[in-house]
Amino acid sequence: MWDWEFAVSIMPQLLKAMGITIAATIVGFFIAAILGLVWAIAKRSSFKPLVIVVTCIVEFVRSTPLLVQLFFIFYVLPSVGIALSPFSAGVLGLGLHYSTYLAEVYRSGLDAIPKGQWEASAALNFSKVKMFTRIILPQAVPPIIPMLGNYFIVMFKETPLLSAITLVEMMQMAKMIGSSSFRYLEAFTIVGILFLLLSYPASLAIRYLEKKTNQRFGRVIS
Repeated sequence: MWDWEFAVSIMPQLLKAMGITIAATIVGFFIAAILGLVWAIAKRSSFKPLVIVVTCIVEFVRSTPLLVQLFFIFYVLPSVGIALSPFSAGVLGLGLHYSTYLAEVYRSGLDAIPKGQWEASAALNFSKVKMFTRIILPQAVPPIIPMLGNYFIVMFKETPLLSAITLVEMMQMAKMIGSSSFRYLEAFTIVGILFLLLSYPASLAIRYLEKKTNQRFGRVIS
């Protein structure tokens, strides 16, 4: 049976763990956004060996489960002298895994840039860095912001996997509370509600941003 007194008593612990969940999502997404852009630009390189190496890395990471990657980073890397804290290993795993998906999002944005923009940049003798920062990215990124936001929400809902490497986020805290009190109903129900309260408004915000972005670029959402 549901015990309101017990549910209220465990709220501070779960809210504290929620802060770790949010922090892991934000840091992990930041890593994914930067790495994803690196992968996308590298795959457009004229240096074929670089393209082959990056393509192999992206396909390998995308084709293997996130949980396996987390276990490898946290439990295997220490054997070669690379020991990371649960938080560091978790955000690195999330960032690396989702960077391979964001790379495709960036690719779609870059491919949408008219060929004339690339040719004009070359004709003006812009450096590669100046071309991307001044001409290409300002046009490529805004249309893909809604897709980036969707992956942010997906990553947030994947953070319970971090409990497998002992990071005390919301799911791990619920497990600890349940194992110590033998009451799992309240802890896991509250965690589910917290995920809903955070992810649903975020999804509405992403939808709103998508509409505004599409209006800005003259597209109509069906």
